[in-house]
Amino acid sequence: MKTKILLVDDEHDIVEFLQYNIEREGFEVITAYDGAEALAKLNQQPDLIVLDIMMPKLDGFEVCRQIRATSGCEKIPVIFLTAKSGEVNEIKGLELGASDYIQKPISPKKLIARVKSNLRKSELVGGETKSPSKIQAGPLSIDKEQYTVSINGKEKIFPRKEFELIFYLANNPGKVFSREILLRDVWGTDVYVVDRTVDVHIRKIREKLDKFADLIETVKGVGYRFKSVE
Repeated sequence: MKTKILLVDDEHDIVEFLQYNIEREGFEVITAYDGAEALAKLNQQPDLIVLDIMMPKLDGFEVCRQIRATSGCEKIPVIFLTAKSGEVNEIKGLELGASDYIQKPISPKKLIARVKSNLRKSELVGGETKSPSKIQAGPLSIDKEQYTVSINGKEKIFPRKEFELIFYLANNPGKVFSREILLRDVWGTDVYVVDRTVDVHIRKIREKLDKFADLIETVKGVGYRFKSVE
């Protein structure tokens, strides 16, 4: 089942252009051209919403407010894509519950990258909830609710970012992630850190894993992956 993107903008040419590019990435696109139509299409259960602010009938801020008040839609990622600039507007959008705020113009490639990043953060890539609260990988047990990591039943202390990094990798066994993706998805786009940060955290995690350090594999020239464990 394809991941659904609800694309909302009153400029038809923008919608058609972005729809074409987003669908090329394998997503299903639902379109709406004003705020009222966007709310009406929530029953199609989009996985993410790209939302303009300056629209007829209802502006994007009000649409976002109503989305967050709609049962079952509280956690849908909302990305504001707007020509409305200024820190005050960005803060307002984020305070209303938006996941991201992007100012036009933006290239389709960059928008799609932000869409994928927000989907990963919400754990809805592929239209299914991917992230359980607990992961069991061989001797390793990771509990997201308790923020604990146990190795053969013995609990180990992992600082927050180390925990988030190992959980992210263990939740996607066998998949290789570049340092850039790990920085973006674990640390976020609003925090300035360098590639070396990932290496340092991986080293510390491996030290704690001790004889099971090889659960995290280095893919030379690419990044890291968590070994698939049957």
